[in-house]
Amino acid sequence: MSEERRHVSIKGEQTMSRGFIAQYAAEAALATEGVVSLDKSVVANIKEVIGLEHEGMGVRVSFRKEDADDVVITVYPIIDFGHVLPEVAWNIQERVKRDVESYTGLNVDAVNVHVVDIICEDSELSASGQAAETLTSE
Repeated sequence: MSEERRHVSIKGEQTMSRGFIAQYAAEAALATEGVVSLDKSVVANIKEVIGLEHEGMGVRVSFRKEDADDVVITVYPIIDFGHVLPEVAWNIQERVKRDVESYTGLNVDAVNVHVVDIICEDSELSASGQAAETLTSE
C-alpha cells in the first residue's frame, strides 16, 4: 500500500506518493560522484520480477506522523572503490535533501545513508588482473 500525503494550497490540492518522492531521491543519489547504483530490497526485486509497481529502487521514504510535510529518506547506495565513504555519504545527504525539497516542497527532516557495498569496476579489475599476470610470468 502506497502511503500518500495531500497538500492544500491556494493553487489547489496536491497528492504525492512515497514512490514519487523516492524517485527524486534515487535520481539525486545516483547523480552523486562515487555512487555506482542503489541496492534494491528483496521485496522490490520480487515485485519487479512479477510486474508489480514498487516504491523505489534503493530508497525508503517515510512521513512523520505528526506533520504531513516532514519526510525521512533512507538511501542504500553501492559505492565505487577508491572514494572516501564519509564524503560520499555527506554528498548524498546534501543532494537528496536539496533536490527533494526543491522538487516537492516537502521538508526533508533526515536523510539516512546505509552503504550496502563497495565495488571495484570491471575495467579496474581486469587492469589489475593483467598487471598481476605480468608480475607472475616474469
